[in-house]
Amino acid sequence: MIEQDTKEEILSIIRHIESDPAITQRDLSLKLGVSLGKTNYLLKALVKKGLIKAGSFSRNPGKMKKIHYVLTQRGFEERIQLMRHFLLRKEQEYYRLKREWESLKNFKDL
Repeated sequence: MIEQDTKEEILSIIRHIESDPAITQRDLSLKLGVSLGKTNYLLKALVKKGLIKAGSFSRNPGKMKKIHYVLTQRGFEERIQLMRHFLLRKEQEYYRLKREWESLKNFKDL
Protein backbone atom coordinates (compact mmCIF):
# COMPACT_ATOMS: atom_id res chain seq x y z
CA MET A 1 0.00 0.00 0.00
CA ILE A 2 1.37 3.40 -0.97
CA GLU A 3 1.47 5.96 1.84
CA GLN A 4 -0.84 8.96 1.51
CA ASP A 5 2.03 11.46 1.25
CA THR A 6 3.64 9.41 -1.50
CA LYS A 7 0.35 9.28 -3.44
CA GLU A 8 0.16 13.05 -3.34
CA GLU A 9 3.81 13.34 -4.42
CA ILE A 10 3.17 10.96 -7.33
CA LEU A 11 0.11 12.96 -8.37
CA SER A 12 2.15 16.14 -8.16
CA ILE A 13 4.96 14.62 -10.24
CA ILE A 14 2.50 13.51 -12.91
CA ARG A 15 0.89 16.95 -13.03
CA HIS A 16 4.27 18.70 -13.32
CA ILE A 17 5.40 16.32 -16.07
CA GLU A 18 2.17 16.92 -17.99
CA SER A 19 2.71 20.67 -17.89
CA ASP A 20 6.49 20.55 -18.55
CA PRO A 21 7.94 17.31 -19.97
CA ALA A 22 11.44 18.85 -19.93
CA ILE A 23 11.35 19.60 -16.19
CA THR A 24 14.59 18.61 -14.48
CA GLN A 25 14.76 16.37 -11.46
CA ARG A 26 16.23 19.26 -9.50
CA ASP A 27 13.34 21.60 -10.40
CA LEU A 28 10.84 18.87 -9.66
CA SER A 29 12.52 18.27 -6.32
CA LEU A 30 12.22 21.97 -5.44
CA LYS A 31 8.56 22.14 -6.49
CA LEU A 32 7.70 19.04 -4.47
CA GLY A 33 9.73 20.11 -1.45
CA VAL A 34 11.52 16.75 -1.26
CA SER A 35 15.13 15.70 -1.68
CA LEU A 36 16.67 15.16 -5.09
CA GLY A 37 17.31 11.54 -4.12
CA LYS A 38 13.65 10.94 -3.31
CA THR A 39 12.61 12.61 -6.56
CA ASN A 40 14.99 10.35 -8.49
CA TYR A 41 13.63 7.30 -6.64
CA LEU A 42 9.99 8.24 -7.37
CA LEU A 43 10.70 8.93 -11.05
CA LYS A 44 12.47 5.59 -11.46
CA ALA A 45 9.55 3.84 -9.76
CA LEU A 46 7.06 5.57 -12.09
CA VAL A 47 9.12 4.54 -15.13
CA LYS A 48 9.33 0.96 -13.83
CA LYS A 49 5.55 0.85 -13.30
CA GLY A 50 5.04 2.13 -16.85
CA LEU A 51 3.34 5.35 -15.77
CA ILE A 52 5.92 7.60 -17.44
CA LYS A 53 8.58 7.19 -20.08
CA ALA A 54 11.93 8.92 -19.88
CA GLY A 55 13.89 9.78 -22.98
CA SER A 56 17.10 11.69 -23.45
CA PHE A 57 18.38 13.72 -26.33
CA SER A 58 21.11 16.15 -27.26
CA ARG A 59 21.85 17.86 -30.55
CA ASN A 60 25.43 18.45 -29.55
CA PRO A 61 27.46 15.29 -28.87
CA GLY A 62 29.71 17.13 -26.41
CA LYS A 63 26.87 18.33 -24.19
CA MET A 64 25.01 16.48 -21.50
CA LYS A 65 21.76 14.92 -22.64
CA LYS A 66 18.49 16.39 -21.41
CA ILE A 67 15.82 14.05 -20.15
CA HIS A 68 12.19 14.49 -21.10
CA TYR A 69 9.36 12.69 -19.38
CA VAL A 70 6.16 11.58 -21.08
CA LEU A 71 3.02 10.38 -19.36
CA THR A 72 1.87 7.01 -20.71
CA GLN A 73 -1.75 5.92 -21.15
CA ARG A 74 -1.39 3.90 -17.96
CA GLY A 75 0.03 7.00 -16.25
CA PHE A 76 -2.94 9.04 -17.39
CA GLU A 77 -5.32 6.44 -15.95
CA GLU A 78 -3.36 6.41 -12.69
CA ARG A 79 -3.55 10.22 -12.57
CA ILE A 80 -7.34 10.02 -12.78
CA GLN A 81 -7.46 7.45 -9.95
CA LEU A 82 -5.08 9.46 -7.77
CA MET A 83 -7.04 12.66 -8.40
CA ARG A 84 -10.30 10.90 -7.52
CA HIS A 85 -8.76 9.55 -4.30
CA PHE A 86 -7.35 12.98 -3.44
CA LEU A 87 -10.67 14.76 -4.01
CA LEU A 88 -12.62 12.21 -1.97
CA ARG A 89 -10.17 12.60 0.90
CA LYS A 90 -10.42 16.40 0.74
CA GLU A 91 -14.22 16.18 0.67
CA GLN A 92 -14.19 14.03 3.82
CA GLU A 93 -11.81 16.49 5.46
CA TYR A 94 -14.10 19.39 4.52
CA TYR A 95 -17.16 17.73 6.10
CA ARG A 96 -15.19 16.81 9.24
CA LEU A 97 -14.03 20.42 9.63
CA LYS A 98 -17.55 21.71 8.95
CA ARG A 99 -18.96 19.46 11.72
CA GLU A 100 -16.22 20.62 14.07
CA TRP A 101 -16.93 24.27 13.21
CA GLU A 102 -20.66 23.81 13.84
CA SER A 103 -19.89 22.15 17.17
CA LEU A 104 -17.68 25.07 18.19
CA LYS A 105 -20.34 27.59 17.12
CA ASN A 106 -22.95 25.74 19.21
CA PHE A 107 -20.60 25.68 22.18
CA LYS A 108 -20.05 29.44 21.86
CA ASP A 109 -23.83 30.06 21.87
CA LEU A 110 -24.24 28.35 25.27
